[in-house]
Parts: sequence; structure tokens; C-alpha cells
Amino acid sequence: MKTIPTRASVALAVVAIELAVTFVGAILPTPLYPLYRHAFGFSQVTLTLIYAVYVLGNLVALLLLGRLSDQIGRRIVTLPAIGVGIASALTFAFASGTPWLFAGRALSGFSTGLASATATAWIAELHDDRGAASRIAAAANFFGCAAGPLLGGLLAQLAFWPLQLPFYIYLVLLCGAAGAILFAPETVTNPKRSFGEVSLKPRLGVPRRIWLQFISPAATGFATFALIGFYSALIPSLLGESLHLTAPAVAGGVVFELFLIAAVTILASARLKSQAAMLSTLALLPPSLWLLVIAEVAQSMPLLLAAAALGGVAGGLGYRGSLEMVNRIAPADRRAEVVSSYLIALFAGNSVPVIGIGFLSAATSPTPAHVTFAGVITVLAGIATWAGIRYAPSR
Repeated sequence: MKTIPTRASVALAVVAIELAVTFVGAILPTPLYPLYRHAFGFSQVTLTLIYAVYVLGNLVALLLLGRLSDQIGRRIVTLPAIGVGIASALTFAFASGTPWLFAGRALSGFSTGLASATATAWIAELHDDRGAASRIAAAANFFGCAAGPLLGGLLAQLAFWPLQLPFYIYLVLLCGAAGAILFAPETVTNPKRSFGEVSLKPRLGVPRRIWLQFISPAATGFATFALIGFYSALIPSLLGESLHLTAPAVAGGVVFELFLIAAVTILASARLKSQAAMLSTLALLPPSLWLLVIAEVAQSMPLLLAAAALGGVAGGLGYRGSLEMVNRIAPADRRAEVVSSYLIALFAGNSVPVIGIGFLSAATSPTPAHVTFAGVITVLAGIATWAGIRYAPSR
């Protein structure tokens, strides 16, 4: 195994921690949503839209500024990204109505989109093994997402100012990350110095010759992030309405479990090939979702925890396997375009199904909406499995 020099190891840890801290804010509000609904009086549909607006911030950051750090440097882009995260935390901390939540989520999406694109590239340049670098970045993402709901849920449950204190603590973490990142070495050589030299033109596209190979990882990523979006947006409502558990700490604990297991799975599955990881995910997704539906109908917390554990394994393998597969099939001269197209599939999966569930729940009730969601993802997993086997790339 290759050894990383000590200085580079420290820098790698700093950037990975900064990435994790940024993603804390992405899921921090999850256990607080029922409290916001009670305080501001909005509907379930509005809740799903508040969650989904985060993706718009992601898309704006990635499409317009995703290549910016390649041109002007990693640190000079990371610090403003953290600054936007600070603005998001302040917006939530001082929220006095529903529009504040939309603004806070959009800012959070922009911050994490810009920071994740930059930090992922930075980690790859600080590590001499690109596969390991991808796993570190993905695990940092999920560790941050695990810490967010745990922090938010516990503080909301045990402390004063449940809708303010979690964001004050998060502000401290962001400021610490900004201070630490000042000491990480810049890896972009000869950065552009004038605005006229910078190109913000988005790069999207999948070459015709890999269209069929692209179907399976794109569908896997979509389904994986649909599962993640369900837990991040709707688990507090499910716990309250079906299991009659309204404590923020409980909701935060369930989402924490999902993301923690996903992060550990990414690190523990290093020897599993990308194709095997992806196909394993497609086999695990349907049972994890149907177990979640059974837990809802049976009003069983043990079954819900089992569903979250199985979903965490599926989420970790799905993200890691599909991303590595996309990197494997993408031509070197068009890698950025293909990966960006893959990320669009992930963001669509993270938002579109959640919005659909919200509207269907309002028209019928939550349980039929969740059954429909499980059925659609099961069919999608079947299509992705067929495409993954039928059009597997040659070695």
C-alpha cells in the first residue's frame, strides 16, 4: 500500500474534515422539521419543497462554479463556500417564517455543492491513490451527514432554543474549518489571476458510445439518493404519524444510523469492485424500502432501525460503486462532463421522488405514497440491474 507523507496526511485530514463539516449543515435541519411545522404552520407539501430547494442551490453551484477551483485555486473557492454556509446557518438561526427556511436551504445547497466539488478535487490531488481518494471524499460526505441530524436532534431535545442552538454550534464548526483550511497547501499550479481568463461555461454530456453503459450507474445513483432523500426529508414525519414518536433526538438518531452505516460501508468495502458494489446495491435497495413500509404499517421501531441499517449499506455501496463505475467508463478527455451528468441524476433522485411523495401524500395518505415510492424504486433497480449486466464495460 502506498504511503502518504506526513504533511500531506495532515492536509488530507484537514480537507476531509472541512468537507464533513460542510455536509453537517445539509442534514442538520432534518430532526427540526416537525418543530418548524408546528412553529410556522406549513403543510407536508411545503416541507418537501423546503427540502428539495436545497438541490437547486447544489445545481447552481455545480453548473456555474463547479470548475472554478480548477482555474483559480482550491482554497480561494473553499473559503467563500464556507462563508455561504455561515450565511445559511444564520438564516436558520434567525428564521421567523417559512420563507427563511427556503432561503436557508438554498444557501446550504449552494455551499455544499461548491465545497464538495472543490474538496473532492483537492483530496484527489493530496492522495496518490485516486480510488482511495474517492472513498475518503464519499465517506467524509456521509460522516458529516450522520453528525448533522444527531447534533440537531440532541440539542433540540436537551437544550434551550431548539431551533437556534444547533445552528450556533454549527457556526463554531464552520469557523474552525475555515481557520484550519488556511493551512492546507494549495494544489492548483499557475492559477488564473484575472476574471477574464476564467470560464464558467457548464460542461454536461455523455458520449454516444457509452450511453448504454451509463444507464446502470446513473439509475443506481438516482435510486440511492432517492432513498437518502426519503430519510433526510420524511423520516421525522413518518415517526410522528405512524409510530407516534415526536422526539427530535429519535428522528436524528434514525438518520444518523443510516448515514453512519453508509460511511463505514464505503471504507470497509475498498476491495469490492465497482461493478459488484453497484449490483449489490440494486439487490439491497428493494428489501430495504419494503422493510421500511412494513415498519410503518406495523408501527415497529425495531423494523424501522433494521430498514435504516440495510438502507445505509445500500447507500454506501450505491454511491461508491456507481461513482467509480462512471469514472471507469468516462473518456479521459470528457470525464468532467460525464461526472457532472451523473451528479445531475443524483440530485434528481434526491429531490424529485421526495416532491412526488409529498404531493401524493397530500392527495391520499402517507402509506400509499410510500408504497408507490417503494414500488417505483424496485422497478428502477430491476432496470438498472439488467442494464448493468447487459452492458457491463469490458475490463
